[in-house]
This record gives sequence, structure tokens and C-alpha cells, in this order.
Amino acid sequence: MNSLPLEDPGHAQKGLRWTACRGGTFRAMDAVRVPAVKRHPSQAALLTEPPRAGLDAAALTAAWPLLATARRGDGHPVLVLPGLMTGDPATLVLRTALRALGHNVSGWSLGLNRGPTGRVVHTLRARLQRLHRTTGRRVSLVGWSLGGRYAQELARAAPGSVRGLVTLGTPVLRSAPWVRTASGTVDGGTRLLRGAAAVPRPWAERGPLRVPATSVYTRADGIVHWSSCRYEVRSRRENVEVRGSHLGLAYNPAVLWLLADRLGMAEGAWTPFRPPPGLSLLFPRRR
Repeated sequence: MNSLPLEDPGHAQKGLRWTACRGGTFRAMDAVRVPAVKRHPSQAALLTEPPRAGLDAAALTAAWPLLATARRGDGHPVLVLPGLMTGDPATLVLRTALRALGHNVSGWSLGLNRGPTGRVVHTLRARLQRLHRTTGRRVSLVGWSLGGRYAQELARAAPGSVRGLVTLGTPVLRSAPWVRTASGTVDGGTRLLRGAAAVPRPWAERGPLRVPATSVYTRADGIVHWSSCRYEVRSRRENVEVRGSHLGLAYNPAVLWLLADRLGMAEGAWTPFRPPPGLSLLFPRRR
């Protein structure tokens, strides 16, 4: 069994990616320049996550009528993947909003997300291919936190079935993401749930993303440090900053507006995100 691709922290500044191989060794992958990643968010950011998530949800209630004016979907399939130790109930509001805008949205239907086990890996790959086959259209992937890692690896494994992906508060560098928890700091790449991050092929040793990708992050994230949530900007890749908490990303009105905009683009017509002038304050940084 191979593990999820990791980045050797000692070589991060040299711009080399590494992946874990059998026997725990590493080998170099495609050389890229990646930004420095701080180990973890502050304790204050972590402890204030729940109340700040409540504020995000309250803001969504006020902004709901505005979301009705967002870009509408074309009915292609959208698969939404939840964060660690959450499930479809946590993404219900997000999926409801997207469905109201004309998107053909599905939850992941695998119960509580306990990490990328072999069952999760194979079930999600089969489900992606089934959605593509039955609808005749490529699937857009939306992943929140750890769900975004699933979305990335699905896109790498089956790019022909994926129209694009949007990750929310997800470490996107294929590095060992530092995740802050109430009990301390967990190296999400190597010790997530005491080894649950180890997954079999076909997710190990995948190449670069070949589909349009948007990473949404917040500098106030108390779970995943925001600096690990940014791609190196290149063709059909972008980073969009929003205001809010990690736990509230699935309820954040700015996130829902962005999702409607990204998912509503015609296939093959990707352009960088540009918020309307009236909403520019909700998106502090776009690159």
C-alpha cells in the first residue's frame, strides 16, 4: 500500500515535490516552486472557529436573496465532498443553494468522513466514472478541507471525467498539511487519524492537475494554515481569498457566490474569477 503524495519539508525551498514510495522512501516528482508553508494556524484562530462559523451562517441567511441572482448552472453533475469527521449533513446548505441555481448536485453518500480508506478511494473513483457515464457530461468536483484532497486526487486519476474542481480550505500543494486540532498539531499527510491517510493505488504517485482548479482560502482559518491552500498560479489555476472561518466555508455567502460563478461557466471556457463590483469587499485577494 502506498501513501498519499507528500512533500519533503527539507526540500520545499528547492522547489521539489516528493512522493512516498514503498518502504517509506521518497523520490522526486515534477520540480515546481511552492510558497513557504507555516506549520499551523494560531491557537486563537482555532478556539474562535465555532463562533466565527456561526457568524458565517448568519451572514448567509441575510445574503440568501442575493445568491438568487448568481450565475446559474447548466445541469452538469457536481459532486460535493465533505471535510474530515463530517458528512453530507455538513454540506446540505451548500448543495441546496447550488441545486436551486440549476446544478445537478450529489453528496458523497459515504457517511462520516474518517479519512481516505481503501473503500473511500475505490467508491469515489467508481462514482465519478458512473456520473460521467450516465449523464454523458464531465463532473465538477467541490471539496471542503480533506474533501478537497479527495477531489484533487480524483482529478489526477481520471482527468477525462472531471470538468474542474474547487477546493475550500484545502492544502493544495500535495504536501504534508499541518492541521490544527484541539489536542495539538497533526501532520495530516502522514499521521492523519493514526495512519488512515495511507491509501492504495490508484491515488498514489499521480501527476499534476490537468483540469481547471480554484482554491478558496481564508487567512483567518483556524484549522489549516492559509499559506498551504494556495496553488502556484499558472494556466487555469487560481487562488481566491474570502473572509471567514474554516468551519464556516460551506455556509459562507462569498464561497457560495464563487461556486455558482465557477460551476456556471461553460465547459472549456474557463476564465479567472472576477467578483462583481458590489461584492469586491468579500474577496480580499485573488491570484
